[in-house]
Amino acid sequence: MLQASLEIAPDYKVAVHTTQFRGHTPEEVASRCADKVMRVSMDAPPVIRDQAFAFKEQLEKILSFYMREAINSDRTTVFNALNDAGHPELAELIRRL
Repeated sequence: MLQASLEIAPDYKVAVHTTQFRGHTPEEVASRCADKVMRVSMDAPPVIRDQAFAFKEQLEKILSFYMREAINSDRTTVFNALNDAGHPELAELIRRL
């Protein structure tokens, strides 16, 4: 018989992020990503904590920039695929997004 077990750390947290009538923006996703990539201890010395928060803020900006680049690249791919499939009007609507 196969048995499996799962242990969850006592400090495990679940977060839910929702929007209304839209998807998440690259900035919102970048913020969530930065939260997963690094954590800043409130017990750290103030100078180190401030430096860590400044780094995290820069990380969010970089992640957001590259997410926007990925979105634009994907739209180009979809535009070209729709054009190649004979749907230039639909392709143009996607390009304008």
